Amino acid sequence: MIDSVSSPGIDPPSPTLSARLRELAGYLAAPATGRLTEEQRALSLGIARRLVVDVAARLHPGIDPGALWNEWMRGGLPGAARIAGICFARAEEHRWREQSALRTSPPPILAEPDAANADACAVGGPLSDVDRAYLALQIADRRRFDALGNPSLAVADLDGDIFRALLLDIAAWRLAAVSGDTARAAELGDAVRVATERHADERGIEQAGQAYYEALGPALPDAAATAIARHNWPTLIALAAAAHRRSYSDMAITLLTAESAALPALLAPLRLDHAALAPLEASLTMLPARAVADVSPDE
Repeated sequence: MIDSVSSPGIDPPSPTLSARLRELAGYLAAPATGRLTEEQRALSLGIARRLVVDVAARLHPGIDPGALWNEWMRGGLPGAARIAGICFARAEEHRWREQSALRTSPPPILAEPDAANADACAVGGPLSDVDRAYLALQIADRRRFDALGNPSLAVADLDGDIFRALLLDIAAWRLAAVSGDTARAAELGDAVRVATERHADERGIEQAGQAYYEALGPALPDAAATAIARHNWPTLIALAAAAHRRSYSDMAITLLTAESAALPALLAPLRLDHAALAPLEASLTMLPARAVADVSPDE
């Protein structure tokens, strides 16, 4: 008797079938390994789509973002590995925030310790440097949502290399559509240059967090503790990123994948009391399908 595991009637197998079988084989080989949930897939995919649409708009108003995205969905996103990490980090941060919002009221726009400045603002008085920096941080955070409140990546928050690479991928797609038209090709090259120069001058949430961190001075521990108490995770991430001199998305994923025991050392530069970390530890523990640090990114 000859046993065969080949699929009758499919020769050779289609690329789609081959991909499905590889995915299934990987699952059967390690069924207990943590994998992306449907929510994580949908959030990351939506963030990637909105990012592509926003960058395409920077390049040329004549680009049809729907046609671009649909074609990339059929053939795969070029340079997908470059944006996978930042899209996943943004998706997980959003899940964390949404979960926390079910348990706490949203933080006020201004920092609580400077309530006197809020009164001054109401009568047209100037904001303190700390409150001005905090407000700029909140504005930078709000830019990471689309008009419907869906999470997105602000173009200003992108690393310069990632932005340029994505810009060139979109330009290559556009160039194929206007093949043979030298005037349009030259126009596209100029558009890439202009968009790259404009992006270099933009400030995103990482720069806003750095400015807030520097403005706080000795008030840093109180501000970080207040952010934790209010579940104001973007502020906490921004302060930690500034303290460690790391990117915002890198700090976000580091916090989200940290074991509870690692949090005191990770946030040591913020000079927090251990008791102040309790709401953070509890919130992270309750986040469904969280990938902890000892899980390989490939799993």
